[in-house]
Amino acid sequence: MSLSIPDTLRGRDYIETRDWSVDEIQLAIDVAGDLKQRFKRGEATLVLQNKTIFLFFYDKSTRTRNSFEAGATQLGAHAHFIAAETSQAAHGESPKDMGIILSSYGHGIAIRHDLVPGEGNTLMRAVAEHATIPVINMQCDVDHPCQAIADLMTVQEHFGKDNIRGRKIAVSWAHAPSYAKPMSAPQGLMMLMPRFGLDVVVAHPPGWDLMPDTVEYAKKVAAEAGTKLEFTGDMDAAFEGADIVYPKSWGIMDLFGEPEESLRRSKKHRDWICDERRMKLLKKDGVYMHPLPADRGNEVTDDVIDGPQSIVYPEAENRLHTCKALMALTM
Repeated sequence: MSLSIPDTLRGRDYIETRDWSVDEIQLAIDVAGDLKQRFKRGEATLVLQNKTIFLFFYDKSTRTRNSFEAGATQLGAHAHFIAAETSQAAHGESPKDMGIILSSYGHGIAIRHDLVPGEGNTLMRAVAEHATIPVINMQCDVDHPCQAIADLMTVQEHFGKDNIRGRKIAVSWAHAPSYAKPMSAPQGLMMLMPRFGLDVVVAHPPGWDLMPDTVEYAKKVAAEAGTKLEFTGDMDAAFEGADIVYPKSWGIMDLFGEPEESLRRSKKHRDWICDERRMKLLKKDGVYMHPLPADRGNEVTDDVIDGPQSIVYPEAENRLHTCKALMALTM
């Protein structure tokens, strides 16, 4: 069967999931599912031949970089990896110049800038304002829309596309001593999952509040979708009766300029770990998810992440195919 990519999203930016309708996001997931099956059958999917996407990274990456680079290759395109510190962005080149010039060189721009609240999303939207080619958010301070859409695809695959309404996902802070991690992954889940029928409970210790704007948006879309959005300071309460748990560390919003202080405070909450005891609080068919890399022994025990309830590897695999779908639909 020949591969046909709808052109309804051609040229569109993908900066936050809130920028796309439910139907548009579902289209991307459906296209990703088709691309995934063709990949497994060894079929060529060269729908972006001779096209170029520029991948601008202001932070380190494994899954995001490789899903875009491998995905571009599988679509017949070429991805240019650009570390921000090796480019003129390090010397203050303007988003306007970046958007205009790269638009004249290729067919898509993707940016990852996630560790400084107030900067990444603002930069992406400024580039997009001046670009004439689509801009894709590979993770910013506000949202991680590539991860969120892959997570939703994974949930639909695991439970059934028509069997997720009313299921509970617990998005919980967890302790990690490595670095003050971005807030965008939990915010992305909180803003997307209620739109597709899932009830969300967000758990974190005092001080690890998410950005007010994302909370207000999530409350609004949950009300519109007839789903629940709750907050708690009790990790056990969040896990109780959950279908999905997503325990992940993030930093304190006002301390990203002082990461050592954020990590010092997090040591008081080392008991916020996903272990076998907590996994028993889930429903019988409940699952563990994480965007990876997980901080083993801190965020989660090996018994859980390597256990039968973990679906982190299918989740990571779906990053490839959702990224391919986003490029194929927009470029």
